[in-house]
Amino acid sequence: MKIIVVSDSHGSSYELKKILDMHKNADVVVHCGDSRGEMDSLKMIYKDKMYFEVKGNCDLGSTLPNTLTFDLDGIRFFVTHGHLYNAKLTLYNLICAARENSANVLLFGHTHQSLCDYDDGLYIINPGSCSGYNATYALIETNNGKILTNILNIN
Repeated sequence: MKIIVVSDSHGSSYELKKILDMHKNADVVVHCGDSRGEMDSLKMIYKDKMYFEVKGNCDLGSTLPNTLTFDLDGIRFFVTHGHLYNAKLTLYNLICAARENSANVLLFGHTHQSLCDYDDGLYIINPGSCSGYNATYALIETNNGKILTNILNIN
């Protein structure tokens, strides 16, 4: 399974469309918040994909959840934007929340800085910001419970 992970697009659908065009065979798209609703138009264009989204601190008035936990290919994912867990100061609260939800993969955003790490059975991934200069995103590939992670530049 191929999973695209983005965050902090802040209303810029151009980069999101570019990422999805580059990975037409992706199965899943996860947005870690601060999307300002541009995912709605992408869902209309790329109907064959599964979508997961959470609310960020800039998604004012959004009805999206603050956190999501879901299972794909035998792997449990915990997704949040990060602002409610003080992600700019420490990863500790995020990691504790992911472990409390029995996650194998923690996905978050908010800091605009990409991160791909592994800690005692937990993959910790921040795709960075998919808008602006040096825009990045994450690509996760799974196969029967095995995980391969990458952070990629859009340009």
